[in-house]
Amino acid sequence: MTSTEERQMLRETVAALIDKHASPAAVREAMESDRGYDASLWSKLCEQVGVAALVVPEELGGAGGELADAAAVLEELGRGLVPTPLFGTTLAELALLAADEPDTDALEQLAAGESIGAVVFDPGYVVNGDIADVVVGVEGGSLTRWSDVTAEPVQTMDPTRRLARLSAGSATAIGTDPGLADTASILLAAEQIGAATRCLELTVDYTKERVQFGRPIGSFQALKHRMADLYVAVQSARAVVDDAIAAPSPTSAALARLAATEALTKVAGEAIQLHGGIAITWEHDIQLYFKRAHGSAQLLGPVSDQVRQLESQVF
Repeated sequence: MTSTEERQMLRETVAALIDKHASPAAVREAMESDRGYDASLWSKLCEQVGVAALVVPEELGGAGGELADAAAVLEELGRGLVPTPLFGTTLAELALLAADEPDTDALEQLAAGESIGAVVFDPGYVVNGDIADVVVGVEGGSLTRWSDVTAEPVQTMDPTRRLARLSAGSATAIGTDPGLADTASILLAAEQIGAATRCLELTVDYTKERVQFGRPIGSFQALKHRMADLYVAVQSARAVVDDAIAAPSPTSAALARLAATEALTKVAGEAIQLHGGIAITWEHDIQLYFKRAHGSAQLLGPVSDQVRQLESQVF
């Protein structure tokens, strides 16, 4: 059981590493690299913080933490749009842990950050697909371990998150799906909240600096109202996501995804407007938040899928 203080310390340690090694310039370098992430930062996160070991039990070489620990780290990574293999690796670990006979060697390697994991919900768009050592498929309530995997990179809108199309030479049934799509939704929602929070901070800072008609644009009443609305949207979504992390279920997961997607999409859209023309230039970071917002909105199926799931709970 991780205490609130321990989780806060985890956040602060990750934030400090990001601050030191994942500046906007470093993020761009990472996303354009061969593997799509900074391998030395990943090593530091795994060795110094144990980010890849969080959800793995201690007897299997892990930290024996909870979903909330992984969510806290993903939120910090989301703030800076830092590309790492953590999302797919954490899901692969949870998949292997749900297997009838867990592959302890694979789990230990994933927990150490030496192997990269991927979980396939839709073979057309797989996070970590092109770099994964351990691939688990989820279909019809079952888990299958994929081998002889062929990966083909997919052209994506969001350059900070690589995706690949995968096909398996063979697949072996290993167990029952514990609801990995819901877990993925909750973890992705935490990451989206991180991105939305930072995107809003960047926008508020900009409106305090940008002068028009002899005064900062942030001093205009209409813009203050817009900022307040965005703040409420992000904080409301954060509360929904926190509830889902504390009590995961198909309904709470769908609500979290819906709230986080709407918050990030809204903030990123307003950020583009409020920054004016510079926001869509390649040199500016706001366009990356905008692309992340739209990429994430589609990543585990469109928002309409979540709405349908919630409708089925209500009616």
